[in-house]
Amino acid sequence: MKAISLILVDGNNFLYRAFHATFRAGLHNSRGEPTGAAMTFINMLNRLCREYPKIPLAIVFDAKGKCFRHELFKEYKANRKPMPDDLRVQVPWVEEIIAAAGWPIIRVSGVEADDVLGSYAKEASRRGIKTVICTGDKDLSQVVDDNVILYDSMKDVFYDAKAVKEKFGVGPELIIDYLALKGDDSDNIPGMKGA
Repeated sequence: MKAISLILVDGNNFLYRAFHATFRAGLHNSRGEPTGAAMTFINMLNRLCREYPKIPLAIVFDAKGKCFRHELFKEYKANRKPMPDDLRVQVPWVEEIIAAAGWPIIRVSGVEADDVLGSYAKEASRRGIKTVICTGDKDLSQVVDDNVILYDSMKDVFYDAKAVKEKFGVGPELIIDYLALKGDDSDNIPGMKGA
């Protein structure tokens, strides 16, 4: 995509990927506190800034508490384990570094980061703003269009509409239907049998 004007980062996705990429390395500070996820998270953001200098960047995190989906489906994410303690202690450091770098952190109560990322991307697209969403989350494939692409920085792969169709067998406009049929084990959402 040429002339990128906005980068939106899926903060939760980056955090967990950074944590799992470094957990076994056992990186700690002099007080014995784990630091690997914080270091890797910031390195991931710095890499984006080197690749896309002077492009505005915002990091979107889930807000604390439940979202509207829990009201619609009581078992939503019922099988999801809580954030590991070794990651939880690093979150404040990550947020401090983000703030010190001048990058905005966005959280909206009652909705998940995916909803915020999708809403920002769709509004940016409506205004003709070329946007990259940095995530490994398949749900955001539904917002890909001529102005919005996904970037999986861990795999260094971009997903435009053609790549979404190659990966899932359907274009972005049908991802909602695709996910409804397939379900999502990570969110504890059942799909249709045989889908």
